[in-house]
Amino acid sequence: MVQWEGVMPAVTTKFTADDQLDLVMFEKNIRAQLEAGVHGIILGGTLGEASTLTREEKEVLIKTSLSIVEGQVPVIINIAEQSTSDAIAVAQHAEAVGAEGLMLLPPMRYKATDFETVTYFKAIANSTSLPIMIYNNPVDYKIEVTLEMFDALTECENIQAIKESTRDITNIIRLKNRFGDRFKVFTGVDTLGLESLVIGADGWVAGLVCAYPAETVAIYELVKAGKIEEAMKIYSWFIPLLELDISPQLVQNIKLAEVATGIGTEHVRAPRLPLHGAERARVIGVIDKAMQNRPTLPDYKNLRTIA
Repeated sequence: MVQWEGVMPAVTTKFTADDQLDLVMFEKNIRAQLEAGVHGIILGGTLGEASTLTREEKEVLIKTSLSIVEGQVPVIINIAEQSTSDAIAVAQHAEAVGAEGLMLLPPMRYKATDFETVTYFKAIANSTSLPIMIYNNPVDYKIEVTLEMFDALTECENIQAIKESTRDITNIIRLKNRFGDRFKVFTGVDTLGLESLVIGADGWVAGLVCAYPAETVAIYELVKAGKIEEAMKIYSWFIPLLELDISPQLVQNIKLAEVATGIGTEHVRAPRLPLHGAERARVIGVIDKAMQNRPTLPDYKNLRTIA
């Protein structure tokens, strides 16, 4: 059973120089996430370069993650398919190979109506027993899941959480006012992480956590313990790095940050290419400055968390 709370990294997929899965570096990163205290692992999102992965590679990543985490945290797979039948097939296959939850995007490429989107979500939810997080990101994916649409989705008991990425953090309050604890709400925008937690988000589906797991979890734990000022000190340092997540090249950016912290490589899968020229220099400059001023963290793992 997934406890929908805490920090859940949308992990990157590690590749070798010859474009194979780099399971050695993948394991090193996942173990760093676990050591930092993350609360779940999400595979196959945008950061995971899911659109370039084969079904076989996704299966390898699920099974490898399950072997590494050994039940410490749930392993969740993202679903972003072109058709309802494909999405159902991926969901059922993920359940069969051991995934413990799903993160679900609206239909890709086709801009579905509200009714079509709700029907799509219900069809997938009814095809599996796995708990589901709905990913609401109209900025990038052009479909907003409205409060009325979530009303219709309450009949699916396994739809249990929302990744809220509208960029309007007050939507967290609207969701909480409307649904109480029926849906757990996660912020999905790194640069709104602390603010979202302060106003009531249950968790954070994070990106820069891939390179900086301890700093991300520390912010979450400090906020939940009411230590906002301490959390702000880390967050203020973190913001220039977090801004690397809100870019079309977020994968390349975050992989460069993983190189800096020793838990990743910058290998990406074409058509993505490593950053070059002035933009590469700019991103490395942001990372280098942050590394020179990396904060000393408090003993965040032993804080008493408040509800």
